[in-house]
Amino acid sequence: MSRASARAISPSDARDLKAAVRAYWDEHVADWKIARHPPGTKEFFEEVEAYRFEKLSYLPQRVDFAGYPGQSVLDVGCGLGNDLSRFARGGSIVTGIDISPRAIDLARTNFQQRGLAGQFAVMDGEALEFPDGSFDVVYCHTVLHFTPHPDRMVGEIHRVLKDDGLAILMTVNRKSWMNWLRHVMKVDIDHLDSPVFRHMTIGEFRELLRPFAAVDLVPERFPVATKVHGGAKALLFNAVFVRGFKALPQAWTRGTGHHLLAFCRKTARD
Repeated sequence: MSRASARAISPSDARDLKAAVRAYWDEHVADWKIARHPPGTKEFFEEVEAYRFEKLSYLPQRVDFAGYPGQSVLDVGCGLGNDLSRFARGGSIVTGIDISPRAIDLARTNFQQRGLAGQFAVMDGEALEFPDGSFDVVYCHTVLHFTPHPDRMVGEIHRVLKDDGLAILMTVNRKSWMNWLRHVMKVDIDHLDSPVFRHMTIGEFRELLRPFAAVDLVPERFPVATKVHGGAKALLFNAVFVRGFKALPQAWTRGTGHHLLAFCRKTARD
């Protein structure tokens, strides 16, 4: 599952682990191999966003970033703030939190350079400092598999959502094509060295989302040609694996998406 054991963690161990997570992301939040400009510059944010949304082309297709004008949106683990900026450009009233102080500093800089309004705070997503029912939408992408207690984070997201609020949550699929490729071809996965990294099956993710009465879960992120890696492995991946994967019937490959994306609706009965 992760470097964090599934056994009960003592309070002191939990504090140490959370501190390690914070320190790791302070150091690595700006580690983007594609970036050619210094972190914090306008060009850095632009090239990272362009690469992210090219690699994760499903995101603007699945997430209606412009669809919540005037509504309150919380991004749990906002990182650089690029995803949150899309909600802001769509007219949402946005708040970003992250366990990493450096991430929050960079997100604020990103918004300032874009002329966007947003509130930011250093905060643990497993212990949100907001009243019950504070937000219309909570977005949490590329975070749940890096936190020591994802069940606590999901519980907190459910708590701070308004009735009929929407949570957009993502984790990584243990039975994905990328995880298979990692074992067979020794392909690197970003941040596998983080203090916590867990994969989940579709069934495990559904179990994690039990606080929500209504859940629409879809596998996403399928192979696209790499621009970061080079050499024989990259050539083989781009020319053979990506093309071969796309030629397979979708019914065979649908459940192997590397990302599991869930749209969860909170109801008054939850």
